[in-house]
Amino acid sequence: MFAAAALLLVAITAEVVATAALPNAQGFTDPRWTAFVVGGYALSIWLLTLIVKQLPVSVTYAVWAGLGTAAISVVGVVFLGEKVDALKVTALALIIAGVVLLNVRGAH
Repeated sequence: MFAAAALLLVAITAEVVATAALPNAQGFTDPRWTAFVVGGYALSIWLLTLIVKQLPVSVTYAVWAGLGTAAISVVGVVFLGEKVDALKVTALALIIAGVVLLNVRGAH
């Protein structure tokens, strides 16, 4: 279980880093950044295939998508110059609450 959770964090990190690199791929016209982005997404999906051997796919995907969304929002604000407002913070809190609720439900 601990190994699956650790792999899930690596999968989320790979997806977030690849997503943050998307602007550098310039519409997939820059071959190096394109390879980086595609490689990051491929690594993330491959790790998910390993994780779902130990954790329910519904919980795995909810955590991956929810925490990935929250993380890329933070990366966008901190590193990519995106604006933050009350609506964005509220939406992220709802996403995180949903992930927590799914985990509590998935544990039973």
